Amino acid sequence: MPYFYHFVRDDIIFTNFAPNLYIMRIDIITIFPEMFEGPFTESIVKRAIQKGIVDIKLHSLRDYSTDKHKRVDDYAFSAGAGMVMMIEPVDNCISMLKSERNYDEVIYMSPDGELLTQPLANQMSLYENIIILCGHYKGIDERIREHLITKEISIGNYVLSGGELGAAVLTDSLVRLIPGALSDETSALSDSFQDGLVSPPVYTRPRVYKGWSVPEVLLSGNDMIINEWKLSQAIARTKERRPEMYEILKKK
Repeated sequence: MPYFYHFVRDDIIFTNFAPNLYIMRIDIITIFPEMFEGPFTESIVKRAIQKGIVDIKLHSLRDYSTDKHKRVDDYAFSAGAGMVMMIEPVDNCISMLKSERNYDEVIYMSPDGELLTQPLANQMSLYENIIILCGHYKGIDERIREHLITKEISIGNYVLSGGELGAAVLTDSLVRLIPGALSDETSALSDSFQDGLVSPPVYTRPRVYKGWSVPEVLLSGNDMIINEWKLSQAIARTKERRPEMYEILKKK
């Protein structure tokens, strides 16, 4: 049985109030569905679900195992440490989902997948239905990658205990781009990396704190001067903090 997206916490049920109007559906296959309760029951993702613009379902992989002990992993054929996720439960789950609807991508969160970037998130935010498979243990049977997966995504050049955290990161990066997810529709457009630059510094009240002052230009009320300052700060920060992005920017 899938974990249909609602969580009960402190006698409050967070659920999708308009389940037939969602813009994107995300099915996540995992051995540990409870790991998603925190990321998906707070902030932007929670509000997007409540608005009915995204439908997220968690599928416990053990429910698709034919083993009497609900095992989903086994020893590798070759020598080496670590268990490997079996193909049959994964195939059973993906086949069931694909029998119900068409999917734009079947994604595997993998350290050696395509690096998640803002342009990639922008592109994927236009999808209607995606499946995300979370790996665990030493990895998954290679035949899953060869025959069932259509896209592999990495959130960085490091290894985690499983794909659940990566799947939560990917989901958040997509949901916040869906129209209606943010209260300010233009907010996502000014995020870091949207224009190949990191974001400029931002300030709020008080104007002076412990002698630390907000730049006077931001108090000028002159939008043209303020925008020029923000652009110059973004370029300077990109050059200093993300030189590889700055080099790409110079070539454009």
